[in-house]
Amino acid sequence: MILPENYLETFYKLSSNSGDVEKRSVDSVVYKLQKMQSFFGLAVTGHLDSGTLALMRQPRCGVPDVGEYKLFPREPKWTKPHLTYRIENYTPDLAHTAVDQAIQQAVKVWSDVTSLNFIQLHEGVADIMISFGMLEHGDFFPFDGPSGLLAHAFPPGENIGGDIHFDEDETWTNNTREYNLFAVAVHELGHALGLGHSSNPEALMYPLYTDTNASNFTLPKDDVRGIQALYGQRQSRTAEGCDPDWPVDAVTESHGELLIFQDRDEGICFSTCYIYFIHESTQSQYSTRHKQVLQTWKKSSALWC
Repeated sequence: MILPENYLETFYKLSSNSGDVEKRSVDSVVYKLQKMQSFFGLAVTGHLDSGTLALMRQPRCGVPDVGEYKLFPREPKWTKPHLTYRIENYTPDLAHTAVDQAIQQAVKVWSDVTSLNFIQLHEGVADIMISFGMLEHGDFFPFDGPSGLLAHAFPPGENIGGDIHFDEDETWTNNTREYNLFAVAVHELGHALGLGHSSNPEALMYPLYTDTNASNFTLPKDDVRGIQALYGQRQSRTAEGCDPDWPVDAVTESHGELLIFQDRDEGICFSTCYIYFIHESTQSQYSTRHKQVLQTWKKSSALWC
C-alpha cells in the first residue's frame, strides 16, 4: 500500500523537482487532500478521514490524476493514423495467446471509434511498447508490489512516449479473478493515445480499477468524446470517390470485403477467419471479423493457412 503522503505526491503533485518548488507544509498537504477529495467526489474536508483513506487503498492506475508527466508537452497526440505496438515480454500468469488476445481486444476498442489503425509487431521498435516489470523497472516510476499500482502508460511521443508497463507483481487473468488484463490494458491504451484521467466514475479513464469483460464491453460516452476530440470519428469504409489514375494490380472480394492489391503485395492466402498478405519481406494477418490488420511479421519460408 502507498502511504498517504506518497499517494498525494504521486497523483497530485505534492512536490516538484523543477521550477517553483512547492513547500511541503501542512497547508500544502491539506490542499492536495482537498484536490483529491474533489476529484473523487468525496466530502472536501482536507482531513485524512476514513472515506479518503479507504479510497487510497483501492487498486488503481499509476498515472497522475492531476497534472501531467513533465517530459511531455500538453495535450499530446499521435500525428499519424497507423500505429504499431509490440509486446516485449509476457506475464507467466497467462498463455501468450491469451495476452495477445487481451491486447488485441483492447486495441480494437479504440480503433472502432477513431481514425486510428493498429498493427502488431513481433520485433524491432514499435510506437507503443508493452511490457511487464516489477518495482524499479527502468522508467523512474517504480511499481509498489502486489495490489496498489497496477500499470502505467506514457502519453504519445518519442522514445518512452506511448509505452505501457504492467506490474508483474500482480496476478493477471482473462476472467474476474485477480486483475483482468483486458480491463487494465484498454485503460492504459487511453493514456498511450493521449487521454488523461476522468473524474466520472462511469468512464473507462476513471483511475480506480474496475473489472471489465471484453465480450460485452462498450466504450462509455465520456471516453468516446475524449478520444474523438483528439483523432476524430471512424470514417465510413465507403469512399466518396476514387482517383481514376490510382495504380491497382488486382481486385478481389472476400467475406463481403473488397480487397485491392498494389505492386507491394506478392500474394494472399485465405483461412477461415483471416487473410494473410504476403509482401516482399513481411507477412500480415488481416482479421475478417475485426476488419483490420492484427499483426505483421518477417516472412518465413512457409505460411500455413
